[in-house]
Amino acid sequence: MDRGQDHAADPRRDAAPAPAEREGAPDGAAEPTYRRVLLKLSGESFARPGERGIAMDEVLLVARQTLLAASRGVEVAVVIGGGNILRGASFTAGNSGVQEATAHSMGMLATVINGLALQDALESLGAQTRLMTAIRMDGVAEPYIRRRARRHLEKGRIVILAAGTGSPFVTTDTAAAQRALELGADILMKATRVDGIYSDDPEKNPHAILYRELSYEQVRERQLRVMDATAVSLCMEHGMPILVFNYRREGNIGRAIAGERVGSFVRRG
Repeated sequence: MDRGQDHAADPRRDAAPAPAEREGAPDGAAEPTYRRVLLKLSGESFARPGERGIAMDEVLLVARQTLLAASRGVEVAVVIGGGNILRGASFTAGNSGVQEATAHSMGMLATVINGLALQDALESLGAQTRLMTAIRMDGVAEPYIRRRARRHLEKGRIVILAAGTGSPFVTTDTAAAQRALELGADILMKATRVDGIYSDDPEKNPHAILYRELSYEQVRERQLRVMDATAVSLCMEHGMPILVFNYRREGNIGRAIAGERVGSFVRRG
């Protein structure tokens, strides 16, 4: 039976405790707070800092943490970016000869390459996975079908979602928000290289302030770079909580899912 209901009618969403409300549990001991999560990974998480391409040691770092969370009974879906390989926007900055819609399609294909790398990394660790794409390519992945993806999650498989929404002019942040809503996730978790949401870029401004908890309205009013505006609006409209945290700190994915105090939490004020 299809378990999910419309998010607007799901009282658990607003009742879900913020990570800041639980702390101090030993690693691996706390009961997971969330039943199903959507994890958003940037393409840069697959490359060494300052580099491009795919570094499998970086992919395995993410894979180990993701598998640890899944092994504790949490259903995990992953949406991946492709910026480590190609950004569609880079072809639209000048007269590149590539149409913008084509450039976005190229970027979507880059996320599939990352999805294949993550799938193999997870399976090398013993995980059961499914790679699903919004653009049909039956020789390498399943087509994304919402009910099928939900069934894979119910069976304990880690579902990797690539090719964004399958449409140009839509970011993978927005794809993550949309998939989180479609799949009945309890929370959208965005993994980054910094500890959460800051008042400014902490890699450039050492005096930037880290916010532990924000409302959707505050994120929009202060123009904070959490996710793109469309993704934030989708989450705001349907009450989807967002957690932004540093995936490079060992064990942070598991801690986040257990509800411990990591990163920055965005929800209704």
